[in-house]
Amino acid sequence: MSVPSDIEIAQAATLLPITEIAKGLGLSGDDLELYGKHKAKVHLDVLERLKNRPDGKYIDVTAITPTPLGEGKTTTTVGLGMGLCHIGKKAAITIRQPSLGPVFGIKGGAAGGGYSQVVPMEDFNLHFTGDIHAIGAAHNLLAAFIDNHLHHGNALGLAPHSITWNRVLDISDRALRNVVIGLGGKIDGVPREAHFDITVASEVMAILALTTSLADLRARLGRVIVGATHDGRPVTAEDLGCAGAMAVLLKDAIMPNLVQTVENTPAFVHCGPFANIAHGNSSVLADQIALKTADYVVTESGFGADMGMEKFMNIKCRHSGLRPDAVVIVATIRALKMHGGVGRIVAGKPLTEDLLKENVGAVEAGCQNLLKQIENAQQFGVPAVVCINAFPTDTDAEVAAIKRLCAGVGVEAVTSTHWAHGGKGAADLARAVVDAAERPGKFQFLYAVEASIEDKIRTVAQKIYGARDVDFAPPAKAAIQRLVAQGHANLPVCIAKTHLSLSHDPKLLGRPGGFTFPIRDIKVSAGAGFLYALAGDIRTMPGLPSRPAGEKVDLTADGTVVGLF
Repeated sequence: MSVPSDIEIAQAATLLPITEIAKGLGLSGDDLELYGKHKAKVHLDVLERLKNRPDGKYIDVTAITPTPLGEGKTTTTVGLGMGLCHIGKKAAITIRQPSLGPVFGIKGGAAGGGYSQVVPMEDFNLHFTGDIHAIGAAHNLLAAFIDNHLHHGNALGLAPHSITWNRVLDISDRALRNVVIGLGGKIDGVPREAHFDITVASEVMAILALTTSLADLRARLGRVIVGATHDGRPVTAEDLGCAGAMAVLLKDAIMPNLVQTVENTPAFVHCGPFANIAHGNSSVLADQIALKTADYVVTESGFGADMGMEKFMNIKCRHSGLRPDAVVIVATIRALKMHGGVGRIVAGKPLTEDLLKENVGAVEAGCQNLLKQIENAQQFGVPAVVCINAFPTDTDAEVAAIKRLCAGVGVEAVTSTHWAHGGKGAADLARAVVDAAERPGKFQFLYAVEASIEDKIRTVAQKIYGARDVDFAPPAKAAIQRLVAQGHANLPVCIAKTHLSLSHDPKLLGRPGGFTFPIRDIKVSAGAGFLYALAGDIRTMPGLPSRPAGEKVDLTADGTVVGLF
């Protein structure tokens, strides 16, 4: 039997008016800014009105170290939210908004998949309510102010070679990674080398995702550092007189977006920071509103537990003051086989035969990665549940091996068929998560922000990645001295590394150990409120593949979107 495509499933779903979805959360029409029948923004004053209402249970969905195909975190987040509703709980989900770069590139959309999707799927994956465009406009306004300041005499003494504020675009375009601007003549600006990032890598995106109010947003934007004077003094957006205008451009984007799943479960969609150069989680504000309006809130962290979950705990939870009640770690048998030394998974290519046939030994070997990610969750004092995201090629013996190994460390592993069966397929997972969330936790951060920059980075590298030690390159050592002198030492750290390995090397699968983790440089996102340490080359402007997903996307004569997935 052929399975409908994701977009066909989404377009066949029966959507309720978004006002009905909001009503189920205790929100009225006055709390909403409508964007048609099925999308709305939620006013922030809801938080003041509901401040005395107790928070719901807070669930973070993360994963093992993923393959290039991903392990289905978003699909699981959507499915679990629907599964909780299926067993009679009042639940909502909070997820990131996708970038147009991956949508038209190799990954495609990010609304979930199969019968566990957020709808309207086309709107979700495309322009949505314009938040990413607003972020890009605010970011590029500051970039224009920088070059305008240089052109009109540079009263601040900003050193052009020190400028770190790139321009952004929400389309993958490798040709813009390195450019020269200001060409043409004296009236066209000051010639200099410049760069483009994808919009979701912007610090403005990270700021919006971590802010807690309009006043906080305005203050954070003012603290953004764009470069330094010739004598080394940081130059900020406030110094350039741009922070206020940036805040104005974001006054609507700060409000979380409310949509629904294919089973009409409420879904808050807001912000989409990268999970390597930034913290990789949806907004604090969306979570705060969801927790006041639902009994269970399921959110998602980018990439594996060593990436998005670690940053969820150490960065997002510090800024929000929220504490998770449980963690769900998603695993697929095909990925565990790869971590166990079998096969190679390449995005856009069919799976090799050795990944499709039963191999209990490879699954058991690959479970070392899963066990490490369980350990990572447990280090924060949060109960964990493993979700085996089911595929038709999985065998009973392979599933049994995962459950046995997880039981050995006191964690329940549950098979979930949410992709094929929606909320009903996630009912067992939902029950396990409810049980886990009821267990008393002892949440703790991995490090104190007052620790030295070196110690914070070393703690993450050793305790989360499994490194033996950390090697700080000379530029990183110099950066530490500069950051301490500038008063930025007491910020959490966001380590930018590959998502394809627990280590810095994407070729090191499973649970590598004994490696030295390299830090080549450290920079500050003063507005977002974290330091980011660079471990290798992280592309902040992706390129398109030889056959971009956008080739399949089209519009029929009646206006129906086709080919989106």
